[in-house]
Amino acid sequence: MQTRHVRIMGTGQYLPERIVTDEEMDHRLGTPKGWVRKMTEVTARHFAGAHETSSYMGAKAADAALVDAGLRFQDIDCLVCTSGTKEQALPSTAVLIQRALGQEMSGVPAFDIDATCLSFLTGLDLMSYLVEAGRYRHVLLVSSEVASAGLNWKEKESAALFGDGAAAVVIGPSDGTSRIVGASMRTYSKGAALSEIRGGGTRIHPREHSEATEEDFLFHMNGQAIFRMASQLLPDFVGELLVQSDMRMTDFQAVIPHQGSAMALRLMQKKLGISGGQMVNITPDHGNTIAASIPMALHEAIRQGRITRGGQVLLLGTAAGLSLGGMTLVY
Repeated sequence: MQTRHVRIMGTGQYLPERIVTDEEMDHRLGTPKGWVRKMTEVTARHFAGAHETSSYMGAKAADAALVDAGLRFQDIDCLVCTSGTKEQALPSTAVLIQRALGQEMSGVPAFDIDATCLSFLTGLDLMSYLVEAGRYRHVLLVSSEVASAGLNWKEKESAALFGDGAAAVVIGPSDGTSRIVGASMRTYSKGAALSEIRGGGTRIHPREHSEATEEDFLFHMNGQAIFRMASQLLPDFVGELLVQSDMRMTDFQAVIPHQGSAMALRLMQKKLGISGGQMVNITPDHGNTIAASIPMALHEAIRQGRITRGGQVLLLGTAAGLSLGGMTLVY
């Protein structure tokens, strides 16, 4: 049974204090004035400062989501970090977020779910079943990303896309029509090398950094190849999800995509028949914030009144893997 009677109770976000403009990125990348804006359509993004760790930002977003939901941390039964980057190898970032919230002796279970850019969508999908089953009543999902730490400034097109920040969502039992209708994820590991950080794990351990290259520890992405794969796979993937959900694209009040790039959003809009009024695009002033991008866009759409209670919403994106993910829900 795909349908789960689970409600999004509150959302919050945190954006780092430092704003990096496209002009500053042109200077950093050594590109002509206007190049970054033309290539990415990102005019501003936020970069984390020294004190703005993933756990710090995640805690700030979590606090905001709790206030929005009308809850306290004492009402939370589980804390899940749904991020594509980690603050440190061990322990999980969720543990560090719990500590940053000042709840280090709360005993609330805390763990990570990582599906790179689809981490939030995957976490929402998996944890909603536990809420539906009564295992947990209120779950706090937090996506907190510091993309700027691992950018390869030699790969100008990808480095120009990213920004830092955090978003959080509280879910709980539905008190009415709110529900998750359907969800799907597909992974095609033929694209595994198209978006990766090779170093930092057991295969290329930091201890052996002298024998590796600096690029092994930095983000690499072949955007054009990902674009080609996604353009071939997305239409059938989304078509199957809509059939499964008994919905049409025109039914959605809003479509919340992973904010990968302006090019990716245009691909989705054209290939899938998404109207301009449905598409939620926060890329110009956020950049690509990895897994935080979907909950950030969801937060902004709710705040702006583009999503109202009872409205049908489509969450959709791609991730390193290459993975495709989607979810239909009634907000």
